[in-house]
Amino acid sequence: MLPADPAGAVGAEDDPAPGSVGPTVPVRPLTFRELLDVPFALVQANIGALVRLAAAGLVVAEIFVMAVTVGVSTLTDGSDDGIWWAAVLSTVLAAWALRFLLRGTTVALGLADVAGRRIGWRAALDRMGSVVQPMALFELPYTLIWAVTFIAFCLLLNAVPALGITLLVLFAFFGVPFVGRWRVRHYVAVPVIFAERADRTTAAGRTKLLVAGKEWSLTGLWLAHRGLLLLLMLPLLGLGLFIADFSGTRMWTVVTLTTSAMLLFLAFGELVESATRVVSYLDLRCRREGLDIRIPEQVR
Repeated sequence: MLPADPAGAVGAEDDPAPGSVGPTVPVRPLTFRELLDVPFALVQANIGALVRLAAAGLVVAEIFVMAVTVGVSTLTDGSDDGIWWAAVLSTVLAAWALRFLLRGTTVALGLADVAGRRIGWRAALDRMGSVVQPMALFELPYTLIWAVTFIAFCLLLNAVPALGITLLVLFAFFGVPFVGRWRVRHYVAVPVIFAERADRTTAAGRTKLLVAGKEWSLTGLWLAHRGLLLLLMLPLLGLGLFIADFSGTRMWTVVTLTTSAMLLFLAFGELVESATRVVSYLDLRCRREGLDIRIPEQVR
């Protein structure tokens, strides 16, 4: 795919400087196929910074999970229930922090790329730091909803496994599309916060305005990416099984492999989803507001 012409308006930030690298994302309305493909190109274009951020975040998150789990195990004399809940709750907390870090930095890197000004991981962290408060205020309610739902499901699965598995299967077939539609109503809020320096309330209103009428289209995109990510993650699952073959099934080995795999899956999925949010934001602004329309200099 050819990059957009580096001249003229290229998105939410300034025009690219002369001689700078052109944007990876074409600045125009995108087809559904391009909305599927371009986020991977955006991740690939910034792979160095993203790998550094993801690797550092994964290491810190896994150290936190294992420290909490080992500590609880020591306090409860190796209780299986204590270890189970310590691993689950610490993984949820670590996953939220890792997801928050990767979402903010990926959006910062993606918007800079759109503007033709590719930045590194330090600059991405700096830009995230400048909007961390409105971003946290926006993300926190949805995170609490997911955390409560996840813990309730774990309780049900632990108490009545058959019922928990049945509900999970029913949800996978009938509930996921409606959850996707609920999520996409605020799908581009984080890019709005970064690109337009919006607070939580303004970002919520802006994203609803941009997404209005495109909810099911974005839901289809969200579901399609979930399917692609599942296929891409199968080799990672195979790697975990390969390691388990020669590492044995000792409890701490299983806990480490399981929590590491969950965090790795989440990190990879978040990189792609955050890049998709950036691409969708650009696409919606082109469609709704004519962001790709150039005004000749003599007319200004």
